[in-house]
Amino acid sequence: MKKALLLVTAMLTVGFSVHANDTAPISLQDYARHAQFIDVKISPQGKYLAATSRNEEGGIRLTVLDINSRAVLSATELRGNESVNTFNWVSDDRLLMTMAREVGALDAPIPTGELFAMDANGSRRVILTGPRSRDGERVISSVVDWLPDNPREVLISSYSMTSQEPWLDIYKMRVDSGRKRSEGRIPLRARRGTSVQVITDSGGEPRVAVGVDPERNNQIITMVREGRSNNWSELMRHNENEGGFSPLAFTASQNLLMGLSDRDSDTRAISLLNIETGEEEILAVHPGTDLMPIFSINKGRPYEVIGAAYEYEGIDAVFFDGLQDESFSRVVQSLMATFPGRSVGVNSATHDNKQMILTVSGANHPRQFFLFDTEKTQLTELAAATPWLNNPSLPETQTIVYKSRDGLDIHALLTLPKGQTAENLPLIMLPHGGPHGIRDSVTYMDPDAKVLAQNGYAVLQPNFRGSGGFGREFLEAGYRNWGTTMINDMTDGVLHLAEQGIINKSRVCAYGASYGGYAALMSAVREPDLYKCTVGFVGVYDLDLMFTDGDIPQGQAGVNFLNTVLPQDSAGRRAQSPLHNLDKLKAPVFIIHGGRDVRVPVVQAERLREALEEREHPYEWMLKENEGHGFYKPENNVERWQKMLAFFNKHIGEAN
Repeated sequence: MKKALLLVTAMLTVGFSVHANDTAPISLQDYARHAQFIDVKISPQGKYLAATSRNEEGGIRLTVLDINSRAVLSATELRGNESVNTFNWVSDDRLLMTMAREVGALDAPIPTGELFAMDANGSRRVILTGPRSRDGERVISSVVDWLPDNPREVLISSYSMTSQEPWLDIYKMRVDSGRKRSEGRIPLRARRGTSVQVITDSGGEPRVAVGVDPERNNQIITMVREGRSNNWSELMRHNENEGGFSPLAFTASQNLLMGLSDRDSDTRAISLLNIETGEEEILAVHPGTDLMPIFSINKGRPYEVIGAAYEYEGIDAVFFDGLQDESFSRVVQSLMATFPGRSVGVNSATHDNKQMILTVSGANHPRQFFLFDTEKTQLTELAAATPWLNNPSLPETQTIVYKSRDGLDIHALLTLPKGQTAENLPLIMLPHGGPHGIRDSVTYMDPDAKVLAQNGYAVLQPNFRGSGGFGREFLEAGYRNWGTTMINDMTDGVLHLAEQGIINKSRVCAYGASYGGYAALMSAVREPDLYKCTVGFVGVYDLDLMFTDGDIPQGQAGVNFLNTVLPQDSAGRRAQSPLHNLDKLKAPVFIIHGGRDVRVPVVQAERLREALEEREHPYEWMLKENEGHGFYKPENNVERWQKMLAFFNKHIGEAN
């Protein structure tokens, strides 16, 4: 497709900037820095821009500018340990935000569940919900619908902070005072480890709700109602391991739901469901990968499904014919052609769609924000999230596909050192966490992979069976096989690169976080002569402990999940636990953990350390007491990378 856009690079005031390319290698400090710009949105009539950015101390500031004069109307930072979390325009002159707070000893801020509003000029600030609001209710609230035709109100959901199994209540709330009137209660509970999704129609009426029933092995329930005066009724339910329809949004029609469906296919198709007749129409399906819909928008709401986006051997999309909104489709197609190999999203738009804020990102391109004028076909760069990474020395990531030993196609990412011949390189095998439903993607940049590649290592990130995005059969092939066939897929990727001559088979280590930490150690257990060292970051090492420690088993939904994906008895779990198979291990181990990790508590790391000490097996240890499941503070990630690089260099570096 011909690129029809005129690219005009501009610089806005107060820190909105375009960063010139640098030629010096990117430092660990720069890789660890939090994004300078987090989000940018345009007001409904196009008068103002609002953006969240970080100050020198790491706090988050919300800045509002006049779009024509670039004059600053307001710059807001919350007090003490609180910061702006998310924000959106509720009218052309008023913003609504969620807040986050540093809690206790945790380094990462935690959302408070409160809603806060202010005018564009920073005046009339008020906390609308939560304990500090005028009604003082101990509730957690979120916006369900921004009600673009009603600038004085939004539709919110709230549930109790204190109840173990709270109901979800719906309200229309004034954005100037927080006054609410009830729109009813959703007959689904927000049980621990689950959430309730509420979908409104084009008039802002809650019409569909989706929840999980832990008492029936996490069955997914979809409820529907005709309108506010009608009762909710069950539309359908399905088991997690069965095909089903997952609603996303109403179309312009009041009875047509757009969603993702694998009822009649292995991969997720884009389909339309008539909630009156139950008839489903498949719009698009890909045999090898799940699809995601591309919407046109009307006043910020999904309006029409214009196409399907997918990632298979790269980022791609198809667009439909016979659309009502052909002009929006042409705009999106032109934008995707302007940024090949990158993910392009409409972050916000004016109500008439004449001006849009775009987010553009990819594995090899730092995230950028653009203002696009659809009438002038003019594109203006507003800001880069991490401009210091816009550097020619940034290693490149590509997609590869290889065969597993039992014939499955395994998609993976391969990141190679810049300026080096792709021959005989040392390798770090880097499996992702999760593991189920997660995939490594070229739509975003992985700093771990870039740091390792910049320091001379090839980095393989395999989307092993059990990963998301490749269909239900591929996903479920990983169930109860965490330490067997999933590990085989990773090993087969290493052997594939060795056969291609890209890596040196005698210089391979493994590293991962969460499940990836488990897989890194289990790979070294399963293949003791292949891996020369292994690093586990916030990793799981004893599968039995997952049923007693951490936040997953605290709710029935979490227990159901563990019973589905892990071996059913303790003997099976021990057979697939690195902790109970250390007699097979040869590689030195580096254990990294956060002392406040509630997902994978530090007892996992401590048990592994004790077992290694009993065997006098070589290991290294790094514990950050105030970090959680992953490190938040840049200085802690810099230290982590420094120690990891020293560990890798010791075992598979140039001297080896």
